[in-house]
Amino acid sequence: MTEAAIRSKPSEGTKGRRWTLKLLQLSGILALLLIVVGAAATPGFFTIANFQAVLASTTFVGLVAVGMTLIMISGAFVSMSLATTATVTAMFFVFALQFGVVPAILSTIALGALLGLFQGLAIGAWDANPIIVTIAAGSIQEGLSVAISGGTTISPPSDSYTFLNITPLGLPLGFYALLVLVILVELILRYTRLGREIYMLGESRAAARAAALPMGKIGASVFCIAGVAAACTGILLAAFNHGASLLLNRGTLNYDAIAATLIGGAAIAGGRGAAWRTLGGVIVIAFATDLVLLRGYSTGTQILLKGIVMMVFVLAIHLRSKERRR
Repeated sequence: MTEAAIRSKPSEGTKGRRWTLKLLQLSGILALLLIVVGAAATPGFFTIANFQAVLASTTFVGLVAVGMTLIMISGAFVSMSLATTATVTAMFFVFALQFGVVPAILSTIALGALLGLFQGLAIGAWDANPIIVTIAAGSIQEGLSVAISGGTTISPPSDSYTFLNITPLGLPLGFYALLVLVILVELILRYTRLGREIYMLGESRAAARAAALPMGKIGASVFCIAGVAAACTGILLAAFNHGASLLLNRGTLNYDAIAATLIGGAAIAGGRGAAWRTLGGVIVIAFATDLVLLRGYSTGTQILLKGIVMMVFVLAIHLRSKERRR
């Protein structure tokens, strides 16, 4: 056998990966069929009111996931502090309402950007480990919040914020804010120098360093935008719950945002992803969650089924992308 023939012959490892990919793709198709069949057999699923409820439920996870998308594209893996930032900024927003709703909104957004800035500088300029930095940042934010608030729930001094809970066309204002953020991030990624640098940094930090890219500036910009997205989440969370505390929606916000970003096709190693695809991932999670809720499954079963769907989608998408690059 010639050397060329040997090179052209697929290795056992390659065959194994292809079989794994085909199996996962088949599993994904079966999962989609099960979702469709289950939805058709579930009373109330195919109704306008339910679709509005599902889209409304995408707001909080979606805003955080768009910020997570930028972080992932830049090669900083994931942030473990965005959910905490959302909670802390929600508390700050309620406190700042005493100065007026507009100053409260603007100062809360500025706080989110500032919290992101420090993390981005540490990761981008000093090449610090993003997981360690964001976990530490989350702990610091939480500790300061406990020290300031005493761990109690903060109630708004007035109802000047209630306009944030309006529902134009049956959808909350936050959903439209999510759409605006997706469009803005897509414009940044596609048509600005910063967007190109974010992709370049994610593809290869060594190449970015050799090309003298401003890594500190890029990291700071990415985490600033993610911090603003988390702050917007905090504002809407506080308005929706008419108050804020450290227990406010801390549950699975970070993990759902990470899962949505991965389902949307972003590469956790960096260099690939898009905000509009992340929005699609958020909607997939929202519909899967809504279906198991309407079916009346227990909480444990809900988490299990949602996790299986996420795992199948994520592995199929990323193995397919890996195969295409070979």
